[in-house]
Formats: sequence, structure tokens, C-alpha cells
Amino acid sequence: MSGGTLAGRYSLLQPLGSGGMGRVWLAKDEMLDREVAVKELTLPEGLSAKQRSDLVTRAVREAQATARLRHPGIVALHDVIVEHDRPWLVMELLRGRTLADAVRERGPMPQQQVASIGAAVLDALAAAHAQGMQHRDVKPGNVFLTDSGRVVLTDFGIARQEGQATLTEKGLMIGSPGFIAPERLEGEQGGPASDVWSLGATLFTALAGAPAFDGTAAERIRATLTQPTPVAGGPLGVVLAAMMARQPAARPDARA
Repeated sequence: MSGGTLAGRYSLLQPLGSGGMGRVWLAKDEMLDREVAVKELTLPEGLSAKQRSDLVTRAVREAQATARLRHPGIVALHDVIVEHDRPWLVMELLRGRTLADAVRERGPMPQQQVASIGAAVLDALAAAHAQGMQHRDVKPGNVFLTDSGRVVLTDFGIARQEGQATLTEKGLMIGSPGFIAPERLEGEQGGPASDVWSLGATLFTALAGAPAFDGTAAERIRATLTQPTPVAGGPLGVVLAAMMARQPAARPDARA
């Protein structure tokens, strides 16, 4: 669909990347003459017309809630469009790379840098949790390090909007194994403490240069549920271990 136009306004220029939840396009907002990022949300195959309609409606509703989150650490959502039977999210265009890419290219990060990234993401999570919003897919690939120095949490609310009854009934797991809190793996809805666990696992990856729980998806799930949380070295390792405590009530909240 490269070269197409959404809502008679957003020209899709080229794909920037894709994942399990959709494809991201570089686009131009012809009305405001600026570049933006457009996320094309993919819906599961095999849905009935009503299930598809319900999921699109839910996606729009969650996108509207996400758009109210105004914080420098949360990617700004400008618009939501429903075309070609699926939702499209128009967001600010970020220049830089993800935390996942940074670790893959450079390996373990210094304690101070990881602490700074963690503080920025926690501030964003605290602001969202205060408004009743959860991320549900905090992972290195959703933490963006911009060229200007901002640390931005992306895909905010998207995991939640796609993680409603329809997807659950189809047996799909929302989130990334190895970064999903144990209570959610056991079938609970989870809450803000689940985001804190996921961020702990994300920062562990940055600090150690490898995930706390690695292997295949099944192996990561099994390890999360059965193995003690590994402790990274240095003073930050103790903090991350607390964030990844097995019981949600034992974890500090985002502000703490």
C-alpha cells in the first residue's frame, strides 16, 4: 500500500518496521506539511464480522484514551483512522533507535545510563497509571532512545486495546515472553505492578546485555514462572530484583 493515502490526508511513504501487532509507516501529513509515523494495526484472522467490528471499536476507544496521555516520555498520538477494515494510529515521528537495538549493537550499558532510562520510563508509567492506563507490553523494543536525548515509551495502550476478550478467547498471549509478569502468565489481568515487573526485566536486559529469562518463548515462560529472578550486578541490580519480585504486592510502585 506504499503510496496510498489515508483519510485523504496522510500519504504513506515507506514501511519503517513491522511486528506482531502491526506495521509502522513513514507518512506525511499533507495538511500540516510534516512527517508522522502511522501504525497499521493488524487484527487476528478468522474473526467473524461482529468480532472484527467489536475489536476495531475497542481499538478506537483505547486509542482515544491513549491520546489523552500527554507526557514527554509517552509517544504522542495525533489521530486514529479506520480504513480498509482496520485501525490506523497517527503518531509523532521519532528519530533514533530502540533500547533493544542499542543493546544488540553495543552490549551491556553502564549502571548510570540504565538508571536514567529507567527513571524516565517510570515517570511515564506513573503518569499513565494515575489515569488508569496500563501498557502491558513494556520491553526493550518499546523503549525508544531519540537522537535528541528523550526516552520515549511507544505502543502505549495498544497492547491493552488488543488484549481484550476476543483475543484472549482465541488463546493469544498479549505481550512478549520474558517480559510478561508472572501473574499475567497465570491468567490474571494484572495491573500497574505488572508494568513495573516488565520494566524491571527490560532494564535487566540493558544492564546485563541479555534477558533475565532467555531461550524459546516456551522456555522463557517456564523460567519466569518457576525460576528465581536472577540478580544483576551493581547497586541497580538490587532495585531491579525488587521490581521483578514474584508477588505483585512486594514490588515498589512506579513513583517509589
